Amino acid sequence: MPSSFKNQTIKTRRKMKKVILALSSVVLLIGTTQAVHAQDQRVLAIIDTAINSAKHPAVIYEACVTQPTSTGNSKTGCPNGKTFMEGKGSASAPWPTNLNSPTYHGDYMVKAALVANPDVKILFVRYSEVSAAGNSLNTQEALVKAIEWVANNATKYSVDAVSISQASVSSGNLTRCSTDTVTANAISSLNAKNIPTFAATGNDGSLTVIGYPSCIPGVTATAALVSESVFEKASNRGPGVDLTAIGKTLTTKYNGSSTELFGTSAATVKSAATFIGKNSTTSFAEYLGSLSKAVVLGVSYPFGSR
Repeated sequence: MPSSFKNQTIKTRRKMKKVILALSSVVLLIGTTQAVHAQDQRVLAIIDTAINSAKHPAVIYEACVTQPTSTGNSKTGCPNGKTFMEGKGSASAPWPTNLNSPTYHGDYMVKAALVANPDVKILFVRYSEVSAAGNSLNTQEALVKAIEWVANNATKYSVDAVSISQASVSSGNLTRCSTDTVTANAISSLNAKNIPTFAATGNDGSLTVIGYPSCIPGVTATAALVSESVFEKASNRGPGVDLTAIGKTLTTKYNGSSTELFGTSAATVKSAATFIGKNSTTSFAEYLGSLSKAVVLGVSYPFGSR
């Protein structure tokens, strides 16, 4: 074989090798890009009672953060018996025979979110202590821990908004509005990442206060409307309401039978899911400013969801 031809063959092979390597790099880059896009889902973090994720493909991750108030067999922490658990099944609980039990509240909230935005993905965080009989007990200490956990993990799970359809107007909890620095710092952390937290004002019919944690600075306190000009009678609507939405929502119970939800719980989670589906602004303040207005008794409120 002539030496000149041999050298040219070696050069050609080298060029081919470079081309193959370059093409391999392109394929690898495309594969990496696709993986990133696959992970970039629109995610709503819902902090609530419990959920059976086997019934909800929209639940892409779950965790449990509890603060047990008693010991023995009557009360439990998370499914693993501890105060924290994450991963498949961690937000589950014993399900009571009474379908009207508050333990099913989390199931309703996921369904209401999907009514407003069928494409939303859910990170569900259980904070309720649930007995072997399926009875739930919610403590504010556990709620604080759950909010803090979401704030610390929001980036990891690509959270776009947080929904808390829980509220209390007891004197002790209202004191937290100005003294709960842990929750306030967690909310500030979320806001700094442009992740809004929607919280229900509560269903006590108060004209003077809104419930905790909607009263925490930086939280989007969400009240319920019958129409764009009338509050639901039960909705708390004292000073501090930031957003309004229609509370009435047609959905199903745990067993699949039809039911209607009312109140600030559904209004809150629907508003959060709607934000995730429709937001095209660069900041949450800009988003609120872009919403149509509900005018109730001469007062104008941003209208979050129908």
